Amino acid sequence: MRRILLAVHEGREEATKVAAGFAAELHAQGIEVCVLDTEVDALRVAGVEDAHVVASGTGAAAGCELTVVFGGDGTILRAAELCRGTEVPVLGVNLGHVGFLAEADVEDMQDVVRVVVDRTYTVEERLTVDVSVTVAGEVVATNWALNEASVEKAARERMLEIVVEIDDRPVSRWGCDGIVCATPTGSTAYNFSAGGPIVWPEVSALLMVPISAHALFARPLVVSPDSTLAIEVVGEQSTGVLWCDGRRAADLPLGSRVEVVKGRETVRLARLHPASFADRLVRKFDLPVAGWRGGAERRWEGRS
Repeated sequence: MRRILLAVHEGREEATKVAAGFAAELHAQGIEVCVLDTEVDALRVAGVEDAHVVASGTGAAAGCELTVVFGGDGTILRAAELCRGTEVPVLGVNLGHVGFLAEADVEDMQDVVRVVVDRTYTVEERLTVDVSVTVAGEVVATNWALNEASVEKAARERMLEIVVEIDDRPVSRWGCDGIVCATPTGSTAYNFSAGGPIVWPEVSALLMVPISAHALFARPLVVSPDSTLAIEVVGEQSTGVLWCDGRRAADLPLGSRVEVVKGRETVRLARLHPASFADRLVRKFDLPVAGWRGGAERRWEGRS
């Protein structure tokens, strides 16, 4: 029996309705639909019947061939947690705002059904980061992220004092609102809002971007995926908070050390069809490209 897990933004009525229609199409093709115990009531109201209920949490997608998400990027990040440790890919249907991680929109649902039933989707491996927090030489927390790990100030009225280190060597000390350690996948998320560069997802690299740093040198850094990024919380009253993908938090008392390295596991994103990342940027950010004279027939002859 083929199994597909649904993950839904249950607070959006449109999401549950679209998911219910998708579930009915799969059921008609003899594919079993799995739903989370935290979402089953909302989906039943929307019309989902005969679904297999699984416990929500890390690894919930075990035994499924695919997790299909109905929501925005936040719901897709939650689905990545459900697939953690299972190698099950995630296919996002955007019902949010930008939806940069999503592969399809509601208008594409017939294509989504066809590709899922026929198993003609492709899968991309996306780099993640593993994060550890050390206090007084003892590891007190570990976590991971697909988009970014951010160290942020705990108190609005006080700057966060940090020392940044790359590969066991100090780089600079800043007073700031925080710092973002991002993956190429996360370069269009918090990293982008903080002024960091957009990095094509197939590039293997780690990014570090200060947030509102009070310093002469506080530029974004792009380093090797084999590097270790470290942030130490210093100063007399400086405390912070570690956020992973904006979903999982850990307190950072004075003297905390946060280390960020390339993740041991990847996140697998399902794609309906090959597409240029440049085209995705233009479409998602509604970038102006009128007047472009490109194409195979345009070679810019005669330009000096």
